Amino acid sequence: MRRLLALLLLTLAGLAEAEPTLYLYNWNNYISDETLARFEAHCHCRVKQDYYSDNEEMLAKLEAGAAGYDLIVPTGNAVESLLRRHALRPLDKTKLPHLANLKPEFTDLWFDRGNRFAVPYATSVTLLGYNATRLAELGLPTDSWALIFEPAYLAKIKGRVTVLNSQRELMAAAMRYLGHSVQDTDPAKWDAAKRLILRAKPYWATFSNSTYIKDLAIGNIWVAHGYSNDMFRAQQDAAAARRPFAIGFTTPKEGAVLAVDSFVIHQSGRNPELAHAFIDFMLDGRNAADVSNLIGAGNPNAAATPFLDAAVAGNPAIFPGAQEMKRLEMLRDFDATLRRTLSRMWTEIKVR
Repeated sequence: MRRLLALLLLTLAGLAEAEPTLYLYNWNNYISDETLARFEAHCHCRVKQDYYSDNEEMLAKLEAGAAGYDLIVPTGNAVESLLRRHALRPLDKTKLPHLANLKPEFTDLWFDRGNRFAVPYATSVTLLGYNATRLAELGLPTDSWALIFEPAYLAKIKGRVTVLNSQRELMAAAMRYLGHSVQDTDPAKWDAAKRLILRAKPYWATFSNSTYIKDLAIGNIWVAHGYSNDMFRAQQDAAAARRPFAIGFTTPKEGAVLAVDSFVIHQSGRNPELAHAFIDFMLDGRNAADVSNLIGAGNPNAAATPFLDAAVAGNPAIFPGAQEMKRLEMLRDFDATLRRTLSRMWTEIKVR
């Protein structure tokens, strides 16, 4: 009996190991558990995720030798960087019958002409989330980056502000506030952005890429620089917990960063077939709608539109209209010289 039991256990272990597994390297809180469970049932497989909170963190980990990820979800400038490193597999579009569901404006983006390597999954705007109740009491503006950069405002909320722990995102917010493009290549303008950040830094509580969701929702912080889908999450969590305040989020009038995050297949992945199956599953309109309804992200999928909740589809901070789009820019990859310059500036920002 002991031998039979041992044989049975070995057999079951072998079956478990034989179960296909998709290895996904993804942003925090970017695909709902409900969506993943449906895919696992659909393909009789498992999905295992590792998480990153910034494109630079993801790129650095891959550069250091991390391997085995089938799918990654980088933003446009990071796709550009991965392509420069020859790190991505080209897509086999015969395995993506739902690719036609993409909106036309997302089928030929600058970082991947013709969608040869990337399939847009979601969009977000880097903006301001805030405790609407507290800020109304203080009479502070919520439509300008001045809220996180100007000492006159920060003095009233000192220690209640967080900003993204991201060189590109935080410096981009400073550049927009100063009236410059986030794609500007003049080092002097980036130095001015650095000095603006250093002036404001003493008033901030911390640099945060993920904890601000919870801190905003429970009232520990009153202002957060972060992603629109995270602000949606904080808003929903505060409402569900019946907090005595409301969470709002708006795109500053000076302009902001628009991110298009895409599925890409990494060269080191062991299961490109399953990666294609997952991408096509997520291109189905009902599945694509989840990233908006459950996560609060914008959606590049036309077939998802009929399934979107009205409150989400009508929120201009999630789905910017034509006028709002004019104030948004995507981050681009820079040449090696400017990347080194910005890296030195970022080090100075963090250590001072």
